[in-house]
This record gives sequence, C-alpha cells and structure tokens, in this order.
Amino acid sequence: MSGYSARPDSPDHEAYGIDHMLYSPSPAVGRRAEPAGEPHTRCSVETRATARGAPTARSTAAGANIGTGSGERTVTRPPRGAEKRVTMTDARGSAGRNGEEPARHAPGTPCWVSLMVHGLAATQDFYGALFGWEFRPGPQQLGPYVRALLGGRHVAGIGRLPPDRQLPVAWTPYFASHDVNLTAETVRLCGGTVGVGPLDAADAGRLAVGSDPSGAVFGVWQAAGLLGTDLTGVPGTPAWNELLTFESASVAKFYETVFGYESEALVSADLDYVTLYVDDHSVAGIHGVGDALPRDQGPHWMTYFEVADADEAVERLVDLGGHVLKPARDGAHGRVAAVADPEGARFSLLQRAAP
Repeated sequence: MSGYSARPDSPDHEAYGIDHMLYSPSPAVGRRAEPAGEPHTRCSVETRATARGAPTARSTAAGANIGTGSGERTVTRPPRGAEKRVTMTDARGSAGRNGEEPARHAPGTPCWVSLMVHGLAATQDFYGALFGWEFRPGPQQLGPYVRALLGGRHVAGIGRLPPDRQLPVAWTPYFASHDVNLTAETVRLCGGTVGVGPLDAADAGRLAVGSDPSGAVFGVWQAAGLLGTDLTGVPGTPAWNELLTFESASVAKFYETVFGYESEALVSADLDYVTLYVDDHSVAGIHGVGDALPRDQGPHWMTYFEVADADEAVERLVDLGGHVLKPARDGAHGRVAAVADPEGARFSLLQRAAP
C-alpha cells in the first residue's frame, strides 16, 4: 500500500476539530443513512451537482469546542442515553486493539495511513525515534516503500516520491473496500477523481488513490495479504482521521455515496461538523472551516496519532527536527498538538483524556 497527495503543504496550518470527534450513540436513529456494505454504482444527479459545485465558504472558529460558541445548533444526534467514546477502528471488522487479533475492516473504515516523502531513510529515523516504529520492506510498485510496525504489528506505511516529480509531502488515509474497482468508478461518478490505480500491490491487496470533489486526497484499499493497520489504542498508532474542507454538507454526501456511511451533522454559527459512521460507530469527521482554510493548502485529511504524553512527544519531535504548528492544548477528548515532520508533512498528536 502506498501514499499519494495532490495538495501543497503549508507549515503554518493549524489543526481543527479533535474536540468534535469520537461520539457514537447506540442505536442509530435519526441519522442520514446510506445502505451499508459495498459502494453504490450510481450517484444521484442532485448529489453529483452539489459535489461538483463551488463550495460555500462558511466562516467557523478554528479549533472550536462542542458546547462553546454562539448561535443555536442543529444537532441530528438522537436524544439517547450515555454516549461512548470510540476510535477510528472500533467499527466491526476493525483492527485489533491492545494486542487482539485483527479482523477484516468493514467497508468505509479507515484502515491505513501512508506517507510519501523525498528522504525515505531520514523519515524512517524520525518516526522511528518519535513513535518507536520499526520498518520492513513493502510493495515496490510505485517505488521504494516500507511498512511501519509497532511490536510486530502494522501501523502505517512510508514511501519515496519520484525524484523528478515535485509532489507534496502529506499523510493520506486509506478506506477499506471489498471491490476497489467499483469504489473507484463510484468516486468518478460522484464528481471525484482517481489519480492512481486501481492497481495491485503485490500480494498485499489492491489500491486506488483519488480525491473528492473539493480536492482532498484519500486512498482506497482492498485487502488481500495485508488487512491494513492491525494495532490501535496504544501510543504510536493512528487514532482518528478528519477532513478539513470549506463546508461539510456537499462533501459529506460524496463520502456517504461512495462508502455507504451514515452521517450526523452538528452545525451552528461557529461550527460546521459531520461525523461519519460505519455500523453505528464513528470512524471519521468532516470539519467545514470556511475562510479559515489556508488558500495554499486547500481541503485535506488530517491524521491524529496517539501518544502517552503530548508535551513530551512535542519536545521530542522538535529535538528530531520537526515543527510545532499549534502547541499542545487541552480539549474534551485529551491534549492535542498540531505538528509537522522535517519534510513538512502535517499530523496531530493526541494524548487521550483519562477515563
């Protein structure tokens, strides 16, 4: 599995929205839903027109917290009992947590994150020292590529960009599919583009990389020998993926149609956020930030990695040559810092709040 990106990097970017993630009411009632399972082969005229149209700039406060800000909120979450916090891989068919044996990821579940860089060896040294990762060779179809492991379990991938191409350096999330060819065709029908594949990654599986109608890059993974990330819930593993875009509604329709998500919107004068669900578990977020989205950055996915101590991790990152985009701050779900590696790839560090 390999990564690809079509957006320039901006080291001045701030992270948004971790305080709006990780809620899962049960059962799901009153959410906008698409049929579960395989992606649809048709996209409605209304959805396609909305997806291809110009985004509406909605001014929102960067990093706003749920329960703060002015204005009434339209919340589609049903008035149920206590909600439980879940992670990006808690959906049925998810990665194993805390050493459990992994199972196949349910369609639409974030199942892998991949980074493409110019200096592969130096990047391995950086993330190895930051997260304790070890590395093994991976599929080489798109050039040199390694898989990152933690305790012998797969957590991510890193590849080398072609030396003659000036592609941006960025983390890219991959979403599970049982039929990557069908998913890629659905992406095209719904106004997205497919820039890489579908193609085989040796005996590991089959992949495609594309972008949604707003330009945010993501991958699709059909597992064979490699199911994807098979360890979560411990420091050094992916914890959440969040799309930062101009406004959430139209792009949410795209992802609902392509992957069959249910969705739940939380909208107010200072917040535009949609949570995506698989099997009644939250798996990703879409945060509309309007004019707060840097023009040179554009819509993009942000990956959060879990750490034991956010402040210590930030200090170590700086010592290793990384950059702090937004210092660690406390939120409803823990302590979060927005950072970048030495080549400029942005990601966030999450120290979960005590139970």
